[in-house]
Amino acid sequence: MTRKALITYDKRWKPLALMVLALTLWPLSQSFAADEPDLIFRRSTVFKLLSPNDKLATYGVDDPEVEGVACHFTVPEKGGFKGWLGLAEQVSDISLACRQIGPIHFRGKLEQGDDMFRQRRSLFFKKMQIVRGCDAKRNVLVYMVYSDKLIEGSPKNSTSTVPIMPWGAADPVVQKCGEFIQ
Repeated sequence: MTRKALITYDKRWKPLALMVLALTLWPLSQSFAADEPDLIFRRSTVFKLLSPNDKLATYGVDDPEVEGVACHFTVPEKGGFKGWLGLAEQVSDISLACRQIGPIHFRGKLEQGDDMFRQRRSLFFKKMQIVRGCDAKRNVLVYMVYSDKLIEGSPKNSTSTVPIMPWGAADPVVQKCGEFIQ
């Protein structure tokens, strides 16, 4: 092959090679984020005849730094062939509810606005984040979910609070979240 033919060959196949590489590495990048959330259930919202339906999916995730707190969030999942292949950009409508599910114990020092959970919402540019903070005056953990893009994010968000309270007679000491904020 001549040099000119090689350059033309390279230009035609370069985008395809990059796409194949991205599709190969994308599942790996998802697994290195935080622990995968537990799927609770899915419900179809839009029927599609020959491809997967659009759905709402509800997931549960435990706070990795605060024992005794779990969050549940519901996200829309695009169907169709793009959604099935993992190429569809998901919308930013996410709801959140966090609750105390046992005695609350902090595993270490925390920073205001730390990521508690992160998940990709598109192939390259969009991610959903659940961040945690502490309202020290009220001794309440505050969780906020939002999504952002590389260029511009979305103002859509949801907030949930977890008052730190005793958990039965076996948990007489209530920790103060303000003592664990750096």
